Amino acid sequence: MTNNSNLLISGKQLGLTLSGRQILQNVDIDIHRGEIVTLIGPNGAGKTSLVRLVLNLAKPTKGSVQRTPSLSIGYMPQKLYLDASLPLSVEGFLALTGKGSGSSVKIDEALSLTGVEKLKHSPMHKLSGGETQRVLLARALLNEPDLLVLDEPVQGVDVVGQTALYQLIQDIRDKTNCGILMVSHDLHLVMAATDTVICLNQHVCCHGHPSSVSADPAYLEMFGQSAVSGVAVYTHHHDHDHDMHGDVLKGDELKRSEHIHTDNCSH
Repeated sequence: MTNNSNLLISGKQLGLTLSGRQILQNVDIDIHRGEIVTLIGPNGAGKTSLVRLVLNLAKPTKGSVQRTPSLSIGYMPQKLYLDASLPLSVEGFLALTGKGSGSSVKIDEALSLTGVEKLKHSPMHKLSGGETQRVLLARALLNEPDLLVLDEPVQGVDVVGQTALYQLIQDIRDKTNCGILMVSHDLHLVMAATDTVICLNQHVCCHGHPSSVSADPAYLEMFGQSAVSGVAVYTHHHDHDHDMHGDVLKGDELKRSEHIHTDNCSH
């Protein structure tokens, strides 16, 4: 491992071949403490496979992954599937992690960090999309990880809720100084919420700060000029409002509004 004490993960020249099909080729990835690294790319680009290599759930065909000793990782999946008939509260769900990380104190701390401490005794199946994602994020934080791995963390949440969740992720990074590896398709929002972007399509097409990647010819070829115009500013119409988690609130008393969002926009 490198002497850089902030380097958590270092993958060099990673290649992966499955059943004769090349999934990844010559991929380099470094993740530092306090850094948000985001993987973007089309479906089938190898993003999930790369995450599996980082998590040590699969071995590369070529290259190597080095991890800082005693690296603690918290993982947030894309979605949660629970039977609605299962009588499971938020607290009960988080307690399933077991051992010390599932203690009441740890649960309270994680829920407070993600802003949903009031949901501790709520049934899991009655949570909104934004609330569920925050509970999943709290679960990933229970063991105070050095590295958070977030797979499409804003699934099932509307645009304003996505903005709030990305801001929360940045806040968690700032408070805990953990490293974050995030997989996302939400180019126009995620570009403002990350330090380093890796554009993947079996190989690394381009990487770097969002401002440089969004102007890279490889990025433009993959996503088109429209993706660039959406990175900084986009417009949408709505006839609803949002609660503290970014979920939609509807009512006759709410008036239609039109507004423009920028990277500094907040609700």
